Amino acid sequence: MSTTSGVNVLRYSALALGVFYGIVHQRSITATQKAAVAQEEYKHKQQLIEKARAEYAKSKNPAAHSSEKSGLNQDPMDPKFDLEAYFNALVSQMP
Repeated sequence: MSTTSGVNVLRYSALALGVFYGIVHQRSITATQKAAVAQEEYKHKQQLIEKARAEYAKSKNPAAHSSEKSGLNQDPMDPKFDLEAYFNALVSQMP
Protein backbone atom coordinates (compact mmCIF):
# COMPACT_ATOMS: atom_id res chain seq x y z
CA MET A 1 0.00 0.00 0.00
CA SER A 2 2.80 2.46 0.81
CA THR A 3 4.46 1.81 -2.54
CA THR A 4 1.31 2.85 -4.36
CA SER A 5 1.00 6.07 -2.35
CA GLY A 6 4.69 6.89 -3.01
CA VAL A 7 4.17 6.40 -6.73
CA ASN A 8 1.08 8.62 -6.64
CA VAL A 9 3.03 11.32 -4.83
CA LEU A 10 5.73 11.20 -7.52
CA ARG A 11 3.14 11.28 -10.30
CA TYR A 12 1.29 14.27 -8.90
CA SER A 13 4.56 16.05 -8.10
CA ALA A 14 5.71 15.57 -11.70
CA LEU A 15 2.31 16.78 -12.92
CA ALA A 16 2.48 19.88 -10.73
CA LEU A 17 6.05 20.64 -11.85
CA GLY A 18 5.03 20.18 -15.51
CA VAL A 19 2.09 22.55 -15.14
CA PHE A 20 4.30 25.10 -13.36
CA TYR A 21 6.96 24.85 -16.08
CA GLY A 22 4.30 25.24 -18.78
CA ILE A 23 2.92 28.38 -17.17
CA VAL A 24 6.36 29.96 -16.76
CA HIS A 25 7.38 29.05 -20.32
CA GLN A 26 4.15 30.41 -21.80
CA ARG A 27 4.59 33.69 -19.91
CA SER A 28 8.12 34.11 -21.30
CA ILE A 29 6.92 33.42 -24.84
CA THR A 30 4.06 35.90 -24.46
CA ALA A 31 6.39 38.57 -23.05
CA THR A 32 8.79 38.11 -25.98
CA GLN A 33 5.97 38.44 -28.50
CA LYS A 34 4.58 41.55 -26.80
CA ALA A 35 8.05 43.13 -26.84
CA ALA A 36 8.40 42.40 -30.56
CA VAL A 37 4.97 43.90 -31.30
CA ALA A 38 5.82 46.99 -29.24
CA GLN A 39 9.12 47.39 -31.11
CA GLU A 40 7.37 47.17 -34.50
CA GLU A 41 4.77 49.69 -33.37
CA TYR A 42 7.51 52.05 -32.23
CA LYS A 43 9.33 51.76 -35.58
CA HIS A 44 6.08 52.45 -37.43
CA LYS A 45 5.42 55.55 -35.32
CA GLN A 46 8.97 56.77 -35.95
CA GLN A 47 8.46 56.38 -39.70
CA LEU A 48 5.19 58.31 -39.51
CA ILE A 49 6.87 61.08 -37.52
CA GLU A 50 9.71 61.35 -40.05
CA LYS A 51 7.24 61.45 -42.92
CA ALA A 52 5.20 64.14 -41.17
CA ARG A 53 8.33 66.20 -40.52
CA ALA A 54 9.29 66.01 -44.18
CA GLU A 55 5.80 67.01 -45.31
CA TYR A 56 5.71 69.87 -42.79
CA ALA A 57 9.09 71.14 -43.94
CA LYS A 58 7.93 70.92 -47.54
CA SER A 59 4.70 72.79 -46.80
CA LYS A 60 6.41 75.52 -44.77
CA ASN A 61 9.09 76.25 -47.37
CA PRO A 62 7.93 75.12 -50.81
CA ALA A 63 9.84 77.81 -52.74
CA ALA A 64 13.22 76.67 -51.43
CA HIS A 65 12.59 73.08 -52.50
CA SER A 66 11.40 74.02 -55.98
CA SER A 67 14.29 76.43 -56.57
CA GLU A 68 16.84 73.88 -55.39
CA LYS A 69 15.47 71.29 -57.81
CA SER A 70 15.28 73.44 -60.91
CA GLY A 71 18.15 75.87 -60.42
CA LEU A 72 15.87 78.49 -61.96
CA ASN A 73 16.25 82.14 -60.98
CA GLN A 74 12.95 83.04 -59.28
CA ASP A 75 13.80 86.51 -58.08
CA PRO A 76 11.86 89.00 -60.26
CA MET A 77 14.11 91.88 -59.14
CA ASP A 78 17.22 90.15 -60.50
CA PRO A 79 18.37 91.53 -63.87
CA LYS A 80 18.91 87.98 -65.19
CA PHE A 81 15.32 86.94 -64.39
CA ASP A 82 13.65 85.14 -67.32
CA LEU A 83 9.85 85.38 -67.12
CA GLU A 84 9.22 82.88 -69.92
CA ALA A 85 11.45 80.22 -68.32
CA TYR A 86 9.75 80.84 -65.00
CA PHE A 87 6.26 80.33 -66.48
CA ASN A 88 7.41 77.21 -68.34
CA ALA A 89 8.77 75.77 -65.10
CA LEU A 90 5.47 76.48 -63.31
CA VAL A 91 3.47 74.81 -66.09
CA SER A 92 5.73 71.74 -66.04
CA GLN A 93 5.33 71.40 -62.25
CA MET A 94 1.53 71.38 -62.41
CA PRO A 95 0.04 67.87 -62.40
